[in-house]
Amino acid sequence: MTEFTVWAPDATRVRLRLPGDGDHEMRAAPDGWWRVEVPDAGLDYSFLLNDDETPLPDPRSPWQPAGVHGPSRRYDHAAFEWTDGSWTGRQLRGSILYELHIGTFTPEGTFDAAIDRLDHLVSLGVDLIELLPVNAFNGEHNWGYDGVCWYAPHQPYGGPDGLKRLVDAAHAKGLGVILDVVYNHFGPSGAYAPRFGPYLAEQSNSWGRSINLDGPHSDEVRRYIIDSVLMWLRDYHVDGLRLDAVHALPDTRAVPLLEELAIEVEALSTHLGRPLSLIAESDLNDPRLITPREAGGFGLHAQWNDDAHHALHTLLTGERQGYYGDFGSLEALTDVLTGGFFHAGTWSSFRKRHHGRPLDPRVPGHRLVAYLQNHDQIGNRATGDRISASLSPSLLRVGAVLLLTAPFTPMLFMGEEWAASTPWQFFTSHPEPELATAVVTGRRREFAAHGWPEGDVPDPQDPQTFVRSRLDWAELDKPEHREMFSFYQRLIALRRSLPDLSDPRLHAVSVQHGDQFLLMRRGDTLVVANLAGRGQGISLPGVARRVLLATGEGVTVMRDRIQLPAETAAIVAL
Repeated sequence: MTEFTVWAPDATRVRLRLPGDGDHEMRAAPDGWWRVEVPDAGLDYSFLLNDDETPLPDPRSPWQPAGVHGPSRRYDHAAFEWTDGSWTGRQLRGSILYELHIGTFTPEGTFDAAIDRLDHLVSLGVDLIELLPVNAFNGEHNWGYDGVCWYAPHQPYGGPDGLKRLVDAAHAKGLGVILDVVYNHFGPSGAYAPRFGPYLAEQSNSWGRSINLDGPHSDEVRRYIIDSVLMWLRDYHVDGLRLDAVHALPDTRAVPLLEELAIEVEALSTHLGRPLSLIAESDLNDPRLITPREAGGFGLHAQWNDDAHHALHTLLTGERQGYYGDFGSLEALTDVLTGGFFHAGTWSSFRKRHHGRPLDPRVPGHRLVAYLQNHDQIGNRATGDRISASLSPSLLRVGAVLLLTAPFTPMLFMGEEWAASTPWQFFTSHPEPELATAVVTGRRREFAAHGWPEGDVPDPQDPQTFVRSRLDWAELDKPEHREMFSFYQRLIALRRSLPDLSDPRLHAVSVQHGDQFLLMRRGDTLVVANLAGRGQGISLPGVARRVLLATGEGVTVMRDRIQLPAETAAIVAL
C-alpha cells in the first residue's frame, strides 16, 4: 500500500488522481491533512480540490518531470547510491565560495555537465560551490528565483538524480555545495500551493504576495519551509543553504522562522556529524541574524554583505548612482574592512533614513560573505555587464586582492576568475504570452526610470539573452584570460597558506589610506593598493622582508617604503 497525503485545511473534498486508475477519495483529519492509501499505485499523481476537475501537482512534490504544471511523480530518496560516505563536510569559516548558475555555467546547462567542470574549480582553489536556485520553475530557463515547487529540482537541469550526482561528485573532489533557496514568494506561474491552503499573507513584497509566517494556519506553512530546508540538507547531502532576501519574510512571532531554522538545522547537523551552514541574504545590516542564539540572536552562520561589494565596486569603477551614492571613498572601504558594515546606524542617502546597526567587534568577519561580483550585482544592471567590461586588467587584479585578503568569507561569481567577457543578463522563458509581455515591459520600464533607453535593455524572453549569458570556456585558452586565472590561483593559494589573511578578527585589522592608496595590515602581512593612474611611493609601518605577491611588474621595496606602479597592489611580509 502507498499512502498519499496533502494539507488542504479549507477544502471540503480532496481526491487523488492516478493515471489509469481513476480518482480516489481522501479522508480529512482535524489538522487539515488529507490521506488515502492505494494499492499498487503508479509513480505519477495529482490532486483535485473540492469539485473542481483541474488536476493540481502536490505542493510537496519531489519531482515534476513534465514541468510545474504537470502531475507530480513519487521519488524514492533511498534508491540513490551515494558514494560520499566518508564526506565529513566543509565548514563555512575559512572557505572561499564560488557562485554559479547551472543553466549558464556550461553550454549544456545541466547538473551532469557541471560535474565535468569541477576539476577547474578544484584547481582554482575554492572550497564551496553555491548553486543559484535549482527548484522547479516555469519554462526551460530562468535565474531560478521564480521557483514554485520548493521540494523538486528543475527537470531540464537533470531532476533529483542529476542534483544528487553533482553533489556526490563535488564531495568526491573535496568541494562542498551550498544551495540558494527562495522562501519569500512564489513565482508568477505554476504556484499551485496557495490553492491548497493559506500559504500567502495579505501583504506583498517586491515579487508578489508574502508568505504567511504569522497568521492563522501559519504553523503548517512554516513547517512547509522547514521541511524543505531539512530535505535539501539531509536527502540531497548539500552542505548549506543561502536564504534569499530574508528581509522579505514578515514574521511577528516570538520565535522567528529564521531562528527556528537555525535550531532545526543544528539538530540535523549534530545527527549527521557534519557542519551545515545557513547564510542569509539581508538588506537590513542587522547583526542579530548572525549573532548566536545564546547571545539573543537568530543563530545563522553568515550573511551576504552588500556594503563590502558597494565599497569595492564604487572605488574601482567610479560609479555613484542609486544605492552607490554613499560609497566610493577610501574612508567607506576602511569602515567596511574594520567594522564589517558601512551603514551601521548611519544616514543612507539612497533610503533617506538611517540604516543598519553596528556589528559587535567580537563577531568574526567570516560571518560576512563578501564579493566583488555576484548574480544580482551583474544581472540587475541594465545590460548585465561584468566589471571586466569597464575595468582594466590591472584594476581587476587590485580588486581581487582587496577581496581575498579582507577578513570576510570571499565569494567569486562564475567566470570572474578569468575575467570572462560574457555578460550575465536577466533571462526568462515564460510560455504564457501575457506573462512574457509583462516581464519584458516591466523590465524596460524599470530601467527607463533610471535613464536607460528601452532599446539598450535586453529582452528577457529572447532566447539569445540566455545564450549570451553562458560562459565561454574557450576564453581560458586565450593568454589574457589564462593569465588572470593563474593570478587568481596564486592569490587564493597565498590566502590559504598565510594565517594572517584568513584571520577573521575585525578588531585586528588596521587600515591606513592616503591619496588614492590604501594600506591594510593583517598581522605581519601588509596589503598595499595603489588605485591611482600614476606610480606612488608609500611608507610602510615596518620594515618589509619580501613581496609575497604583486599584481604587476615594477614593484620595488626599500626597507620601510614601497614603490607601486599605477593600478597595482602588493602583499608584503614584514
